[in-house]
Amino acid sequence: MNPYIHPTAMVEQDVLIGTGTSVWDHAHIRHHTRIGEECIIGEKTYIAYDVKIGNRVKINAMVYICTAVTIEDGVMISAGTIFTNDRFPRAASSDLKQLRSSDPDSSTLPTTVREGATIGAGCVIGCNLEIGRFAMVGMGALVAEAVGDFHLVVGHPARPVGAVCRCGQIVFRFQEPMSAKMVEATCPACALRYSIKDQLVVELTPPL
Repeated sequence: MNPYIHPTAMVEQDVLIGTGTSVWDHAHIRHHTRIGEECIIGEKTYIAYDVKIGNRVKINAMVYICTAVTIEDGVMISAGTIFTNDRFPRAASSDLKQLRSSDPDSSTLPTTVREGATIGAGCVIGCNLEIGRFAMVGMGALVAEAVGDFHLVVGHPARPVGAVCRCGQIVFRFQEPMSAKMVEATCPACALRYSIKDQLVVELTPPL
């Protein structure tokens, strides 16, 4: 099944789009970006050049994804999310007489969103960090630090408040201070099991 590209979408040269992927109206995908199979690219979303996106990724409307971002399989990025790649951006030189290049340089820092993660609507994602496997970022969060696997993070700045299952249900709520003792938690929805110690979440029964 060939990818579907809406007539109003702008797809530049040397973009690779996998089978079954849909690119909706007024999306803009820059050159040399790679998008996997069975993805959804929502309306008015901007994806910069050299971005790498895996298979079965859902990107809702009006998302901004900048250069140096990698998104693995099965990720959901909700509407209005903004990625960044420079901690100290300037428009011009120090004397304000020359516009600075927008090309990547030593200040361009990467971000990776690992498989299965969800980013809620209206989030801002910092750079030089990783959002872990099957993590969940609550709506409106400001992510300035790495997010652990299966962590639920919320707030400004985002802080871990619990652990979530592969299916998205909360399986454990973190307490302050965290106990050094390992505990086990079972998902109430799908019965997958996890161990938690010092906010390290490990699958005990990963699906086949």
